[in-house]
Amino acid sequence: MEKINRSNAKLTAKLPIKIVQFGEGNFLRAFVEFAIQKLNQKADFNAGIAVVQPIDKGLVPMINAQDGLYTLFMKGVKKGQEIQEKELITNIVKAIDPYASFQDFLALAREEELAFIISNTTEAGIEYIASDLPTMQPPVSFPAKLTVLLHERFKHFNGEASKGLTIIPCELINYNSDTLKEIVLKYAIEWKLEQDFVFWVINNCSFHNTLVDRIVPGYPRDQIEAYNSQLSYKDDLIVSAESFFLWVIEGDDALKAKLPFDKTDLDVKIVKDMQPYRTRKVRILNGAHTAMVPFSLLYGNETVKETVDNAFTGEFVNKAVFEEINETLAMDPAELASFAEEILDRFRNPFIKHLLSSIALNSISKFKVRVLPSLTEYVAIHKKLPVHLTYAFACLIRFYKGTWNGQNLPISDSEDIISFFNEVWKSNDYNEIATLTLQNKSFWDEDLTTIPSLTETIAEALKEIDEKGIEQGFTNFKKQINSGTYIQ
Repeated sequence: MEKINRSNAKLTAKLPIKIVQFGEGNFLRAFVEFAIQKLNQKADFNAGIAVVQPIDKGLVPMINAQDGLYTLFMKGVKKGQEIQEKELITNIVKAIDPYASFQDFLALAREEELAFIISNTTEAGIEYIASDLPTMQPPVSFPAKLTVLLHERFKHFNGEASKGLTIIPCELINYNSDTLKEIVLKYAIEWKLEQDFVFWVINNCSFHNTLVDRIVPGYPRDQIEAYNSQLSYKDDLIVSAESFFLWVIEGDDALKAKLPFDKTDLDVKIVKDMQPYRTRKVRILNGAHTAMVPFSLLYGNETVKETVDNAFTGEFVNKAVFEEINETLAMDPAELASFAEEILDRFRNPFIKHLLSSIALNSISKFKVRVLPSLTEYVAIHKKLPVHLTYAFACLIRFYKGTWNGQNLPISDSEDIISFFNEVWKSNDYNEIATLTLQNKSFWDEDLTTIPSLTETIAEALKEIDEKGIEQGFTNFKKQINSGTYIQ
């Protein structure tokens, strides 16, 4: 088979470069390129993408060898039905390595129709590096490279207001564009660039915080023959992703006009404030993941799919989400329920083997951020403890004992946390174990023993777990907590 390129794919039309994208990895190619392709198809967006490699080594040679073309495979479950789709992505016009071709990188700033900067340079990519200078070809950090590109555009178009850019970072940090803008302006000032340039960035460029959500396993190395068998060409850049897609962007009506996603069927939300959506994702998706891991591993499951498919553990997760976590979120209940159903469909995806052990990393800090707020807010609203989240909390503490039924558990955390639990579990007194853990402010940033009845409830749950196992222990625990035995 021939390697895919524009000639043998019979693609002759050339898209104008409207987007410069920092990052060429699997996620952006399965997320942003896919989204822009839908805009091109449904809204006559007519946008080409120039990809910039943000670090010294990357995929630029492979992308250019295939004229920017590659195949995206999307697989998942929606309302119980399996979905399998594939699409040839065609909107990458060129890929540039600024370390090898710095002048080609600068030339992007002079593109007449350029309108957007999009990025995903990993969470560590939006950083300030004091040693970066405007004379470097290129500077090290992504924000410094962006500052250089923006300054070149400002100079080339003589500060014309209409040539300002819309900047949409996709890095997985909260307030990503606010952070990026702050660093860009810091470089502009430290490098003593023109005051008019600083004014142009502030007033003629717009920065938009985002939330992105799609699982992208990437190149399906273990199953590549099965994927190749579905193609009539050779593709070295195949990327696989789940079907689920969510992009939340902070913006106004002007941004909606620039990005007419309302003409597509993609779940792209351009909203005034993205924080409720971030909270929703952290509490429901991430919170359900974190709550299920110790509980489900102790029960005997190995994967997320096994957890939600099993009658007992599946019902536990379902009720933790719908009856407890959702109850604490100040959003439309129907929208929360719909989102939660989508999340459970994602958990059931037969095409992604998501090992519980692989998401057990740093479970204490994850529980603090993702689950504890739901637990404490539930108590504040309902004046009682949430049954499932409280039991999940007890399972977390029991998990950190390190062994279960004679087997080592996949604990992966900092030495100080592991040492703490090694010491705590020398005790046979469940109330002492619960007290020492809950009052540890280095874990939770607060003393959780102040929550009425939580200490003795956790202690009783630990006792039930050790004496009866996870399933019978929960049955006994639920009867006790629902009868009010542990509530003071």
